Amino acid sequence: MLIGASMLGGSGIFVKISESSPSLIAFYRSLFALPFLYLWMKYQEKDESSNIVWNRRNKFFLILGGLCFALDMSIWNWSLSFTSVANATLMANTAPVFVVIFGILFLGYQIQISFILTLMLALIGVLMVVLPGEEMMVFGDTLGLAAAVFYAGYIMSIKDLTHALKPARTLFLVTVVTTICLLPISVIETKDLRIGWSEFLILISYAIFSQTIAQGMITSGISKVSAHLSSLVLLMQPVAAAFYGWFLLKEILSPLQLLGGLIVLMAIYMATKKTNPT
Repeated sequence: MLIGASMLGGSGIFVKISESSPSLIAFYRSLFALPFLYLWMKYQEKDESSNIVWNRRNKFFLILGGLCFALDMSIWNWSLSFTSVANATLMANTAPVFVVIFGILFLGYQIQISFILTLMLALIGVLMVVLPGEEMMVFGDTLGLAAAVFYAGYIMSIKDLTHALKPARTLFLVTVVTTICLLPISVIETKDLRIGWSEFLILISYAIFSQTIAQGMITSGISKVSAHLSSLVLLMQPVAAAFYGWFLLKEILSPLQLLGGLIVLMAIYMATKKTNPT
């Protein structure tokens, strides 16, 4: 999960260099990933039966997970048009807070006070990493916050589905639903789904890097630990994004940002030591 989250931290780079509309970028990310996810699913199940007993709960979380992920990607991509990458990243990474709230209210999660404190520590670290010198932009930041709500729904859906399905099949089926949900949104938004050759190379690279490899690692990790711990580990994304900015774009990291990154890593370590897998 930590490796996958670190890779996802670079997703904003693909969105920024792409010339397509925000929802169309999300649509092609999920569409182009499907063949690769299908191959992973077949490989993972090559020695086992793939017969699944579908009940109402599994169907509900499959549809909910795909819809939430479609809205998360589309809204977050749009937020980048109205606010800074730092602000959008910060708002989107409030998802662990919503996972805790929704988990307690709707799914009966038992969450220790020590985890809540560790989560707050991690969020402080994220704040230190992504916000130095940034101005709040209300509309764009609100979109980022809305994306976090849907990302929380996606994480919780994935976690529930992996009780019944293997990680590869879970991610493949959820991505199918995501693609179906994003298609009408993209048509309404752009009216033209055609892309050029150079754009195709950018978006298929995005699909392989972010949706296939990074989300594949994250889904595998989510299947082994609790949803709320998963969401906290994913706070590695903004730390990784800051590192990419320094390494690839020569952006300067301040001592405050470095300290924030260390705080996030420390909080993740503390949480993994204190939380039992479920």
